[in-house]
Amino acid sequence: MVDYSKWKDIEISDDEDETHPNIDTPSLFRWRHQARVERMEEQRKEREEHQKAKEQVETKLKEARKKLQESEKNGVENLTELKCVLKDLEEEAAKLKQKDAEIQKKEKVTPWNVDTISHSGFSKTVINKAPPRKKDDEETEEDRVNKMQAFIKENKEDLKRYGMLHKYDDSKQFLQEHPHLVHENTANFLVIWCIDLQVEGKTELMEHVAHQCICMQYMLELSKQLDVDPRACVSSFFTRIQVADPEYRKSFEDELSGFKERIRKRAREKIDEAIKEAEEEERKKRLGPGGLDPVEVFESLPPEMQKCFETENIAMLQEVIAKMPEEEACYHMKRCVDSGMWIPDAGKKKAGEGTSGDEEGGEAEGVAASASQDQGSFKKADDTAAR
Repeated sequence: MVDYSKWKDIEISDDEDETHPNIDTPSLFRWRHQARVERMEEQRKEREEHQKAKEQVETKLKEARKKLQESEKNGVENLTELKCVLKDLEEEAAKLKQKDAEIQKKEKVTPWNVDTISHSGFSKTVINKAPPRKKDDEETEEDRVNKMQAFIKENKEDLKRYGMLHKYDDSKQFLQEHPHLVHENTANFLVIWCIDLQVEGKTELMEHVAHQCICMQYMLELSKQLDVDPRACVSSFFTRIQVADPEYRKSFEDELSGFKERIRKRAREKIDEAIKEAEEEERKKRLGPGGLDPVEVFESLPPEMQKCFETENIAMLQEVIAKMPEEEACYHMKRCVDSGMWIPDAGKKKAGEGTSGDEEGGEAEGVAASASQDQGSFKKADDTAAR
């Protein structure tokens, strides 16, 4: 026959009683539940302390009995002290046994409640864990560059489509449809594209692509912090940025502002480098047979000689050379020949090839003489744009 008596004393839920209208019902229910939880916690502690004390006494009792038996076998005469200790332990064990019965009786009469009426037989929790982030292999710089170039070549059209998107939802959907683009190479491509746009003077478009680049960098950084695959961070990032708190939004905007400023600075540097490179290329084209720049040589000439070259007046040049000290005239005319500003006669040029020391001094005198004897000519006007 089934005994149904154990079901008659179930403690009702904390929020089932009807209360007076003037009583704060939610607070009352909360206090009831807290009092019941505290009472259950006290009972649990009491049961644990009793069990611990019971185990300690049983251990000591076994040791005392074993020691007494060994002493009797060894013929120890004075066993009174051991017997007293054993008696005390037996009395203590009896008291604990009695208390154990009282605790069990107390638990038996305690009403069941929502927390004790049942216990789960088994439980299982399944967590969908994102795949871990791929670790970078031991790659050389050349390998990384080659992989990046191949990645850009294969996905350039989709990379530009992502860079031109405006709305967060569109970007999220596009990356979920093209998850392979959530990659460090995408961020690198967008950085290079931003610099090129700024160099071309397309600042507004650069700022838009920069926003998409920072979004990509945030996703990559989030994947590093969580140690998951970057593709698993697409949804979480766009969800957070759309409902971001002021502090997170400010951090994002500050990073974007700093990134755009770095792009503008790098673009200016690239423009300066291009200008310097073009100037150096132009300078190399201007170099004369002796490796000197005609612009630099012309600016180093005395004003009187500059006027001669500007007007291409040989007679005036002869007069200026005649008035100058011979050493100074040789110096300036030698530099004019090496820069291509003055072309002496063929015979003199041939004689000057491969000379050094005293021969070089003789060559310089010969060059000056070629000007004074009307045996040379100025460089053609189309070749002396420096003037």
